[in-house]
Amino acid sequence: MDGLGRVFNAVAVADGVLVPLRDANAVSFVCYLAAGDTFTVQEAQDAAGTGAQNLAVVDHYYTSDGLGGAWTEQTQAAAAAVTIAGTAGLDCAVFTVDATSLSDGFTHVKCTSSSTGTVVAVLHDLAVQRTPQNLAALV
Repeated sequence: MDGLGRVFNAVAVADGVLVPLRDANAVSFVCYLAAGDTFTVQEAQDAAGTGAQNLAVVDHYYTSDGLGGAWTEQTQAAAAAVTIAGTAGLDCAVFTVDATSLSDGFTHVKCTSSSTGTVVAVLHDLAVQRTPQNLAALV
């Protein structure tokens, strides 16, 4: 069985895209820019971005070279932003936002690059498993 629909759903081009967490328990953002970048997480009440506000929940993330190298855990005080320096080959970051960390009445989350970084959203811990062609559109 395919992982898509059973284990995860994905938005390949997710920079600044509001992703719904109504059918998944979490989303992991995969962020990359070789020159370094800052990625900011926001929550919203709907797909239109109503009430969008920073979501200061990222207290740890993992960095790597973006080419399959080993992951290194990074810790920080809970914040809405993750900054990768693009030095020492650590130009890829991955962090997870749990649906339970959203404020009451908020259902969507997005991660936005401050430059030209790429963002991929991987929704996981799906509430209902479906064949890929029966997954609801995310955006």
